[in-house]
Amino acid sequence: MSEKASEKSEMSTVEFCQRALREEIAPPSIGAKLERIRHASRQLGWSYSRTKDAWYADPRISIKPEELFRIEAVSGLSYAREEMRTNDRAIERATALLGGEDTRLVRTLVAAVREALGLRNRA
Repeated sequence: MSEKASEKSEMSTVEFCQRALREEIAPPSIGAKLERIRHASRQLGWSYSRTKDAWYADPRISIKPEELFRIEAVSGLSYAREEMRTNDRAIERATALLGGEDTRLVRTLVAAVREALGLRNRA
């Protein structure tokens, strides 16, 4: 993936988290902005500063897969699951392109791709 495409993808993840925080996890009915950020921090089990960075979609942060899964679990939204399915389909296509003749090579390649994407082997 090119650096530019990666930045675009990362930005959409940060924007997704921002929307989930503001609309689902800590909606306006909770109160003032600082109270909402504190509430979201407690709900997610994150530090206040990490939650605040995600709340304001700070362009310097990157959202880790486990953080994305946590936001999904707390908010009820499904961005992370869809991204995981997309990644799995891409891995399956790559495996098919390789022909799957050397299964050890394919397993090594798939493990490397998952590692690069920050994904664990999920059963």
